This record gives sequence, structure tokens and C-alpha cells, in this order.
Amino acid sequence: MSALASSPARPDFSGLWIPLVTPLRNGAVDHPALAALTTRLAAQGIAGFVVCGSTGEAAALDEHERLAVLDTVGSAAPGVPRVMGLGGEHLAHALDSVRRLAGRGLAALLVPAPSYIRPSQAGLAQWFTAIADASDVPLLVYDIPYRTGSTLARETLLSLAAHPRIVGVKDCSGDPAKVRALIADGRLQVLAGEDAQVLATMAEGGTGAIAASAHVHTPRWVRLVAALKSGRLTEGRALWQPLAPLVEALFAEPNPGPVKALLAASGEMTAELRAPMTGATPGLLERLRAIDAAIEPVER
Repeated sequence: MSALASSPARPDFSGLWIPLVTPLRNGAVDHPALAALTTRLAAQGIAGFVVCGSTGEAAALDEHERLAVLDTVGSAAPGVPRVMGLGGEHLAHALDSVRRLAGRGLAALLVPAPSYIRPSQAGLAQWFTAIADASDVPLLVYDIPYRTGSTLARETLLSLAAHPRIVGVKDCSGDPAKVRALIADGRLQVLAGEDAQVLATMAEGGTGAIAASAHVHTPRWVRLVAALKSGRLTEGRALWQPLAPLVEALFAEPNPGPVKALLAASGEMTAELRAPMTGATPGLLERLRAIDAAIEPVER
């Protein structure tokens, strides 16, 4: 069941979600390339898109650009659910953004802790609660301490689960005990946010994945996540094993440089990024192309 078709109180965010890169050309968003990429991925059985997340270089886009990216994705794949990234560290500005996003047909907001500030657990709870209170759509908590500088305690996440609009977690915490506790509690859907942890998280009972690597070999990723969600671990391992070296290489340098480089090599966009991000090195691109070519395509 899609996120848009399920109960508004506890929608379903299971399956494979693609955190879209934002194609750039000559310093501007390349909307034709974004639309073509969106159209291709939408036809390959994914659950939905995450727009303007960290893979989308959202921090390097201004608000006008972010909204334009959201609109392009919606126009290219109107039937596919969209989750919008919402970052920052100024609560009033974040709430203004929430209000501007109201009524735009989103499935959810993906919200990290405020960066740089490193508030207490009580402050973190206030941050997520205030944004959830202001939102007309559900929230997915983005637990990614290495980007924000804040660690969300297990108890904080479990307390946030009581909010009717906080429905899931994109886990990049590196804390398997916390992940197990959230899965055991059952109120929040747990999506693997680290590509290398998709097999482990879903084998433990996670409901899906938000995986940048799935821009390539998308049908294999779709089948992998479906197999793991259904408990078919033998099939899941067989689908995962060829992907593991590719995932390792795609994150050997800062994301999304390697992903964009591989997509550019196939002609889908330029490899351009916004400074201070830099593109993949030639040696890594050569390695990526060799690994990519060795992976056998699968049908949906």
C-alpha cells in the first residue's frame, strides 16, 4: 500500500524510497534531467521519492530551488508519493517552511535534528514535536548524528512515537541496539538510511530503505527490499551480494559525488555538484564503472 493510500494517522512507508540527486548544469538545477530521472525511477517499482534530502544537496539549494525541484518531481511522476526533506537549525524558519509546504500533496516530511546547536534531549523532543504539530502531513525522523552533531536517545524516539504524526525513522544512527528497540516497540516504522545496513536492518524487522545507491540497478534493489520485507532471507542475500561492493564504492567519497558520476557516465546528467562538494575522482569512477558493469541486471 502506498503512503498516500493508507491511513492518515499511521501511513505505510515500507518499501524502497529513492533520495533523489539534484541534477545541475552550469550552476543551475537541470530540470529536464531531473524529470527524466524521476520518470525512469518511477517506472521501476519504487515506493516513492525523498526530495531535497542530503543526497539532493538540499543545503546548497535556496528555497525557490527546493520548491521548484519538488514541483518537477511531482509533475514527472504524479502518482508516486513524495517525502520532502526539511532541515535547518532555526525553529521559526522551519515552521515557516512547514506552512509553505502545506497542501502540496506530500506523503511526509523527513526532518533531522537541528544541526550545529546540539540541544538536550528535551530540546530535541521540542523541535520534532513543534514541527509535527505544525505539519499537515506525517513526519519521518531523520536520525543522522554524524551530520547534525546530535544523538537522539532511544527514550527520546520512543517518546516521540506517541505523537500521531510522527510515524517513522530513517536510521543512520549506527546504533543497532536502538534500532532493535524501535523495531520491537513497533510504533515507528524503521527505514534503513545507511545503504550498507539495508540487509541487516530489514532482516531485524525494518520496514524499508531510503537508499541513494538505488539510483542504479533499481529493479534489483526493489526486489531486494521486497524479499527482505517478506522474510525471504536467502533470496535477499543473493540479491544483496552483488550490490555490496557497489555500495561500498559509492560511499568511498562524499555522497552524492560518486552517484552523480555514475549517472553522468550513463548520460543521465552532468556530474556537477555545488561547492564545497567535489566530484568523484577519476580512479573511483573507473572502479564504479567496473563494478556496475559486473552486476547482472534483474527484471522487476
